[in-house]
Amino acid sequence: MPATPQPYHRRRRRTRALIAGAAGLVTVGALAAAALPASAGDSSAKPGGHSHGKPSRYQDVQLLSFNDLHGNLEPPSGSSGRVTEIQADGTTKTIDAGGVEYLATHLREARGDNPYSITAAGGDMVGASPLISGLFHDEPTIEALNGLDLDVTSVGNHEFDEGARELARLQNGGCHPTDGCYVKGKKFKGADFPYLAANVLDAKTKKPILKPYWVWKHNGVKIGFIGVTLEDTPGVVSAEGVKGLKFKDEVETINKYAKELDKQGVKSVVALIHEGGLPASGSYNYDCDAAGAGSGISGPIVDIAKNITPKVDALVTGHTHAAYACTIPDPSGKPRTVTSAASFGRLYTDTTLTYDRWTGDIARTAVRSANHVVTRTVAKAPDMTDLINRWNTLAAPIGNRAIGYISGDIPSTGTESPMGDLIADAQLAYGKKLDPETDLALMNPGGIRAGLTFAAKGAEGDGVVTYAEGFTVQPFSNTVNLQNFTGAQLISVLQEQVSGGNTASPKVLQVSSGLTYTLDMTKTGAARVVVDSVKLGGVAIDPAATYRVATNSFLAGGGDGFPTLGQGTNDLVGADDLAALADYLTANSTPTTPIAPPAAKRITIVQ
Repeated sequence: MPATPQPYHRRRRRTRALIAGAAGLVTVGALAAAALPASAGDSSAKPGGHSHGKPSRYQDVQLLSFNDLHGNLEPPSGSSGRVTEIQADGTTKTIDAGGVEYLATHLREARGDNPYSITAAGGDMVGASPLISGLFHDEPTIEALNGLDLDVTSVGNHEFDEGARELARLQNGGCHPTDGCYVKGKKFKGADFPYLAANVLDAKTKKPILKPYWVWKHNGVKIGFIGVTLEDTPGVVSAEGVKGLKFKDEVETINKYAKELDKQGVKSVVALIHEGGLPASGSYNYDCDAAGAGSGISGPIVDIAKNITPKVDALVTGHTHAAYACTIPDPSGKPRTVTSAASFGRLYTDTTLTYDRWTGDIARTAVRSANHVVTRTVAKAPDMTDLINRWNTLAAPIGNRAIGYISGDIPSTGTESPMGDLIADAQLAYGKKLDPETDLALMNPGGIRAGLTFAAKGAEGDGVVTYAEGFTVQPFSNTVNLQNFTGAQLISVLQEQVSGGNTASPKVLQVSSGLTYTLDMTKTGAARVVVDSVKLGGVAIDPAATYRVATNSFLAGGGDGFPTLGQGTNDLVGADDLAALADYLTANSTPTTPIAPPAAKRITIVQ
């Protein structure tokens, strides 16, 4: 993979009870229990209150946040459009969630008429988007985010899918340099909100390519926002997308700009970080502080949070598509809120930051945070419905075309997924058309953005796969590339799935029919690949033999921590990978003989 309207009148803000939520619907930061310090000389002063017509010492500031929207304007389908909720009796249930028509309503009701409300995001607003947005270089998502009154966001890795120049266009406006303007006589105006990229530098100038920070101000309250993406962005984006850029360490960058903001008199700071954690439960309302602050979360964000300067008061994170509202101690040992709202607009986070007007800082003992489901039981926001209808009308001639037929859901979940097998088979078939000597195909799991669902999404009928649905699965516009590798190199590729940069979080490649092997997860590192078990067509891989391998262009460049895939020879660049999938579906299915979901039994997993 190369790697997101009309004005409205804000209603009155919901009561604080809504932040606490109904039983079983909320994850709450552990900081709420501590009391605020008393306001000297003003016994009536309290959070959000006023005394004698003057602002009180303490002012509640509402921070609404979300992350990893990925251009999902319409409600995501299948498991991508659901969240899991822990019930009071310990059981779980799933809830349909997401869609900007509903997200807009939820955010507007949460804000009410509160003048002390900020909406921020943690990156990947665009990129890997469904057809309604991706077909138009994500202009529809930027338009939707403007309508959502987004105030600020960090960049994510997917903001670089089409390179820094395209990101600058999304920020500043202007029609696409190749495809032009999509609406006659109407120039794309760009984002109303700032994209922050503090740790993304121009390799020549050594300066950030976009603003490193932004300061929100209202009635004497000042809160700074610093935005960074993960340092490893070059490892998860195509080389062309990050050409001419340098990505700096997240902690060092945030600490640098927190100090700079402090010198400017901005004592309250929120970091927007496109890097995240992995909670112990997949339920959005899991209490990751139940056994102590941050005890229920792991992953890169833990070390990052523990090393970011105490000058930063809260972290809004993303990238892992997980849901959490935790507290992780800062370097001084003081608890600090760290949040993520899953992905695809299924949740939003409501965080209360209590601002101390005397110090200009956040009274962190009063920080409260909770994730809320973007349910589809509320009224749709009319301006978002209009936006979706307008762009769908433009996309319909392409998106509604049938490209194949399936007999059941083809999910993208699991170490080896049915969708992964199907894509690998499609790329092998396409590779054989380019070169009959093609032996196998490998597909990176991160490039598979969704599965295919049997139930009709529109008027196409059950079991019909449309181009739009295929686009949602593979939206990156990679090419299918052929390369030669020795058998020894092929074994090394399989070992790189579970070693090197992929040791902690294995990236198990999806394999085409005929390639089989055993992955023993009870072992560590490269030893997890049982070398003697690797076979092609039932025959053991010969280390000295040459094999012709089809991959997408992202993997062919060594992406996702597979350096050996960047060392192939006799390269041949083919057409778009989505075209390969569409051709395969069309050639191998009809309304009466649909494709059955692959069994996903090519890799034997030992746990």
